[in-house]
Amino acid sequence: MADFHEFYPLRRHNTFGFDARARLAAHIRTETDLVTALADPRAAGMPVVVLGGGSNVVLTGDLDACVLLMEIPGYAVADHGDNWHVTAGAGENWHALVSRTVADGLPGLENLALIPGTAGAAPIQNIGAYGVELRERFASLRAYDRQAGQFVTLDLDACAFGYRDSLFKRAGRDRYIITAVTLRLPKAWRPVLNYGELARELEGLAAPTAAQVRDAVIAIRSRKLPDPARIGNAGSFFKNPVVPAAQRHALLADHPALVSYPQPDGSYKLAAGWLIDQCGFKGLDDGPVGVYGKQALVLVHHGGGTGAALLKLADRIADTVQARFGVRIEPEPVIL
Repeated sequence: MADFHEFYPLRRHNTFGFDARARLAAHIRTETDLVTALADPRAAGMPVVVLGGGSNVVLTGDLDACVLLMEIPGYAVADHGDNWHVTAGAGENWHALVSRTVADGLPGLENLALIPGTAGAAPIQNIGAYGVELRERFASLRAYDRQAGQFVTLDLDACAFGYRDSLFKRAGRDRYIITAVTLRLPKAWRPVLNYGELARELEGLAAPTAAQVRDAVIAIRSRKLPDPARIGNAGSFFKNPVVPAAQRHALLADHPALVSYPQPDGSYKLAAGWLIDQCGFKGLDDGPVGVYGKQALVLVHHGGGTGAALLKLADRIADTVQARFGVRIEPEPVIL
C-alpha cells in the first residue's frame, strides 16, 4: 500500500505560500510509488493532483483529492548524432538541471535559467523565456497513461505544444502523469540573443558562452522577479495576449507606445505587463496580496492571504485591461 498522509499541509508545496491541505498525499520517488499510489483503495474515486515545485498553481482552498508530490530523480545523457539527449526525472529541480547541463558542456537550456519548478512540470506549461521555448529543446517524455494503465512515450507532436500550453493542460490533463523528460540539445550550439534585454545584458561580448548567457538571464530575472522564498509568487501570472495585426494597428493609433512582438503567422504578441502597468496596477497592495512593484506581470502574496483573494485581484486586473484596451489577459497558473 502507498505511504499516504492524511490532511497533509501544502503551504511548502506552492510558491505562493497559501495554506491548504490535501485529503491524501504521497511522496512519489519512483515509478513504482506512482503505480502503487494510484492503485491504493484509499484513493479510489478521488481526483488526482500532481504537484512538483508548486510554482505554477494557485491553491484556492483545501484539496479533497489525492495529491502526488512528484520527486522522481534522475539524470542521464545519450549521444544522438547531431544532438545530445538529456533525460531528467520529473522531480528534478529545473534550474539545477539547466545549471548541470551547462556545467557538463551541454548548452541549449541557458535561456531558461532560474525558472522555478521541476523538469516534469516544464512540458505542461511549455515554459519559455528570453527567446527560447521548451518545445524547441524537447525530444520526448515518459508518462503514466491512467486511461490505458501503462507507461507510454510521447514525442513532440503528441504533446501538442502551444504558447504556455500543451496537451497536459487540455485533453491530457487528467490522463497523463509525467515521470521523465528527454531534452534535445544541439551539438552545433549558437547562443539565442534575439531578446532585446538579454542582448543588452551581454553587450560587448563577441561570442558569449552558454554559462555567460545563463548568468545574464539569472541577473535579469533576479532584478525583475521576487524570490519565492521571500515573497510568495508564481513568476509571470498572466500570458501575453496574441492579437491579429489589424487589432494591433488599431491599438497603436490610440496607444503609440504599445509594446508588441511580431509572430511567425503575422499576428502580434502584446506585452501584458505593459497593459497592466498602463492601468495603474504596478506596485498595488490589496491587503495580503498585490502586484509586484518591479514587474506588473507578477502577482504576490505577502502572507496571511488566500488564493481566492488573489484570483479576485487577478479578475479585477483582467477586467480593467479589457475595458481599456479591448484585450483579455488570461492567467498562466493552474487554478486548483
